[in-house]
Parts: sequence; C-alpha cells; structure tokens
Amino acid sequence: MDSHRPHRPKNHRSHAVILLLIVSLPALSSQIVFANEEKVKLTVYFETLCPSSEDFIINHLYKIFDNGLISIVDLKLSPYGNAKISSNGTIACQHGEWECLLNTVEACAIHAWPDVTDHFPFIYCVERLNHEGKYTEGESCFETLNLDPKPVADCYSSGLGHELEVQYADETKALQPPHAYVPWVVIDGQPLYDDYANFISYVCKAYKGSNVPQACLDLSHPITAPNEAVKPSDHVCYKEDDAKSMSTLSEIISSMAASWMTMLA
Repeated sequence: MDSHRPHRPKNHRSHAVILLLIVSLPALSSQIVFANEEKVKLTVYFETLCPSSEDFIINHLYKIFDNGLISIVDLKLSPYGNAKISSNGTIACQHGEWECLLNTVEACAIHAWPDVTDHFPFIYCVERLNHEGKYTEGESCFETLNLDPKPVADCYSSGLGHELEVQYADETKALQPPHAYVPWVVIDGQPLYDDYANFISYVCKAYKGSNVPQACLDLSHPITAPNEAVKPSDHVCYKEDDAKSMSTLSEIISSMAASWMTMLA
C-alpha cells in the first residue's frame, strides 16, 4: 500500500520545538482577543496520508501558531480529502485502510477538542509521524501531548467518527469551485489553487481588522489573485490518483492495525 509513497526529506527545524510552541499557544493567544467577524476564515481540506497534505501541515500551516497569526484566523481542518462513499455507506480512501483510520481519528480529535489550539497539536503530531513514514505509531501522540485518548476512542468505537467523516464528505462535495486535489486551501471562500503554500500572504491581504499582526507587517512582497491556470506541484494528490489503492473502511480491522485498534478499543 505504501510502496508508492516518496521519500520524505527531514525538516531541519526541531519538531519538538515546534510542538512546544503550538502546545503553549492557548496561554499566549489568550492575551489578545479578536472579534470573530474580523477573523479570516481559513479552511484546509486534506487527507492524512497524502504527502503534500502532511508537508503543508507540518512545514507551513504550523507557522500561524509560531508567529501569532492564529489570532486573526478562524482555522478549520477537514480530514477527508479524496475519499469516496459507496452506496452502502462505506468509505474508500485514496491511500488505503490506514488513511481511513487516521482520517477518522483526526475527525474524532477535532470533535473531542473543538478549539483549534487544542486539536491542532495532535493533528500536527500525527501528520509529522506520517511524513516520517511512521503512520502506524500515531497513538504515541496521546502520550507525547499528555492527552486522554478516551474521548477519541469513544468517538471512533461508537461510530460517531464515521458520521463525522460523512459530514466532512458533504462539505467537501459542496465546494464551489470543486476541489481538484489536496491540500485544497480556501480563504474566505476563495481557493488558493497552486499557491496554497503562500497562504500567509493571502490571510494578511484578507484581514480587514485594525490589529494587524507583526507577521503581516513583515511581509515584503505583494500578492495577486490565486492563479487557477497554473499547474500545482506534482506531489499534490489529485482526486483520481491511486484509485486502485483505495480500500474501504470495513477493511480496517486487520492485523496491520492491531496497535491502533487496541488503543481505541
């Protein structure tokens, strides 16, 4: 299932340091309060085992927690991506059974800890392990972050996780224009297409409030409208890629998933 996954380059910055910054965010961000109507809506549609999704989360998206930009951003994560729902309600995921499992676990984490400053560290931790090819070790993130796994386990085992994934599927299908690949990054309803890695510039341009963060003031170049015509990186995951590797959620109960399933039992 994973033989097609490319080699993952190591990030030169310590992931431990980044996690520490993210986990300490709630105390820092509470010092400045912004009205919700002033915040820029940033939604990231992704799937957990797509290399470009992993890369975007751990090497780009985390920066808004590091530089304080989260104070003006209403961030929503949608862990579904290019999965498909069959007529009998089962879900097939682009990168196989592990992706179905991890998508659902991350959906449950978002449900269990609704505040983005609470669930993002967990998702970052899981995606970091995925990026390193350690996607079977995601349960270690509960211990790493000192999180109680029970809310996520209950969500998963009760079937609520599946219901959440169906909701994410409906939201993804309703996108206008429709998503063509993941990660699909949308700011205030406008997709960034191939320029999603430059999302910070678009956030700053979209922000209309008076408390402009220093991260925006430090930007040295203007931006133009997202270019739909430019082909994105070859590493994004298109809707129809890897169709033959898709596995249904019903296939998750396997010996390969033993460690995760034991934790979630």
